[in-house]
Amino acid sequence: MQTNLADFIKNTREGEEADAILRKCVHCGFCTATCPTYQLLGDELDGPRGRIYLMKQVLEGKPATQKTQTHLDRCLTCRNCESTCPSGVQYGRLVDIGRKIVEDQVPRPLSQRLMRNALKEALPRKWLFTPAMKAGQMVRPLLPKALRNKVPAKQNAGVWPTTQHARKMLLLDGCVQPAMAPNINAATARVLDAFGVQLLVAPKAGCCGAIRYHLNDHDGGLNDMRNNIDAWWPLVEAGAEAIVMTASGCGATVKDYGHLLAHDDKYAAKAKRISDLTRDLSEILPAFEEELQQKLNGKIGKRVAFHPPCTLQHGQQIRGKVEQLLRTAGVDVQLCADSHLCCGSAGTYSVLQPEMAYQLRDNKLANLQATKPDMIVSANIGCQTHLQSGTDMQVSHWIELIDSALAVGR
Repeated sequence: MQTNLADFIKNTREGEEADAILRKCVHCGFCTATCPTYQLLGDELDGPRGRIYLMKQVLEGKPATQKTQTHLDRCLTCRNCESTCPSGVQYGRLVDIGRKIVEDQVPRPLSQRLMRNALKEALPRKWLFTPAMKAGQMVRPLLPKALRNKVPAKQNAGVWPTTQHARKMLLLDGCVQPAMAPNINAATARVLDAFGVQLLVAPKAGCCGAIRYHLNDHDGGLNDMRNNIDAWWPLVEAGAEAIVMTASGCGATVKDYGHLLAHDDKYAAKAKRISDLTRDLSEILPAFEEELQQKLNGKIGKRVAFHPPCTLQHGQQIRGKVEQLLRTAGVDVQLCADSHLCCGSAGTYSVLQPEMAYQLRDNKLANLQATKPDMIVSANIGCQTHLQSGTDMQVSHWIELIDSALAVGR
């Protein structure tokens, strides 16, 4: 694709990156075949190829419009198109750049500004979000359905192991997960403890930065990333061998710290080191696969439907690892039809674009339940909460299944 960037973006870091991405696109249209919003709406401008044209026009100097913003807002940033693209177009990075430019050019209605500001200010701050979630859980039966969908039932996290081990890894506690599903991280700590690994949580680490960054507050998102690097760095220097991610959305972002902070002289080297150390939980446990099989041989007699989050299979390009681990543990794991498609959660998308988010959720649940499972498991808190809002069937993180089976032998 030929480009002619406008002066306002030419010769800037973002401009050079966007230009390189645009030039890779050959207009083939393979991406539209796997784009969830294109499949729902059938509009070229609601698929990756159309959105690329819109962003190209803006980058070349054509003023953005509210229509441009609407089509970009409808994008889930699931990055399924990246997995499909034969030319390696990094659409996710392009849409981050394009959305920020459009945001700066097109004033939003007051209602949108208030909603987006509330999300980016409340969700990343645990001291705000946790008490709000606890209050919501106390009155959950009285809440309107739309709000109740975002407030999972209160969960007991169980005991965090206190055994000291020579092997130590860091865990990103996260911003919303500890309040919404505290058992996920506690279960991870218990499972790794069973294999001789101690999980450490840096008290001052917080949101991975994705919430603010993807709501076009790039400066706020980058500051969240710097905060985590500062919190983790002493433990990294002390020998922590990995940074474990139990939410694939956070993992996809932290693995990108090195790129996102490459321009920051103070943080560039540290950010790259943090990204290099970051592992999804499904990348950690295969090292203990033989022990896992011995401990759990025949203990889990369940048929499970696994929903691989987009941030795992497309963002991090991790496929098959969770399924293999569960099969090693004796679980009958099923992938549903169209397992590559987004469930509609997509971070704050289900709040900002509820109609399409719920359509995608219902389509996903129909396919998952068609496999006739005993339960549904995933690898990201957003997906779990979104899917659970549409079914009475249990939806859990896959590590909780392993933890509950290991508990039988404790």
